[in-house]
Amino acid sequence: MLRLSKLTDYAVVVLIRLADADAGVCRASGAEPVQTSPGIAAATGVPEPTVAKVLKSLAGANLVLSLRGARGGYRLARPLAAVSVAEVIAAVDGPIALTACVDGGLGGCDVQGMCAVKGRWDLVNEAIRQALEQISLEDMRTASVPPAFRMPPLPHAAVAEPAAAV
Repeated sequence: MLRLSKLTDYAVVVLIRLADADAGVCRASGAEPVQTSPGIAAATGVPEPTVAKVLKSLAGANLVLSLRGARGGYRLARPLAAVSVAEVIAAVDGPIALTACVDGGLGGCDVQGMCAVKGRWDLVNEAIRQALEQISLEDMRTASVPPAFRMPPLPHAAVAEPAAAV
């Protein structure tokens, strides 16, 4: 069975959470919104140490930006539409490799010298990698909403400011 790691699944959840938090913040002040690791953990239900580990991998792959200081945290490096599922997998789990003998695969194979399909998995691996490159995180974000119910995001100016307490 081909299965992604839990960390990759969590990375997608974290990235979508960062985007959702960005969308809910009015940027009239000009400051870029940031999320903290504990805040993301609380919002997603993913344990904070796991969120921190995922964010470190994502920052290393330049998918998120890490901002230090009292008002520090994390924010997306680019919009979800510009990030593919393949990039997230590579950031968290390393190169996409179905078998040990695929280019980029880790380790060797015990029967490499006698293998009748040596090098032929590259074709399958490449097809899967290309398919994953065609799916953006924005696609993942909206996939659970039937197309008939999807609405385009509101323009920035249309985001309502919270009402002041009276």
